[in-house]
Amino acid sequence: MRGDATLFMRDDQVEAAWSAVMPILDVWQATPPAEFPNYAAASWGPEAADALIARDGRRWTLPTVLEVPRGGNRA
Repeated sequence: MRGDATLFMRDDQVEAAWSAVMPILDVWQATPPAEFPNYAAASWGPEAADALIARDGRRWTLPTVLEVPRGGNRA
């Protein structure tokens, strides 16, 4: 990557990109959605996700975790 300017945007391109995106970001920040389904980090997501796929008779398959006893032996 060193010395190959074709791998990067020029500064005028960056400015043009931000000038197109910033009005959208400004409106989103000024008017946050009333019922955005936020959820805690490390959780399995919002309940709205479960409801969404349940409408089609589906459900998420959650991974199972094998508990390893202290000392690291599984026997």
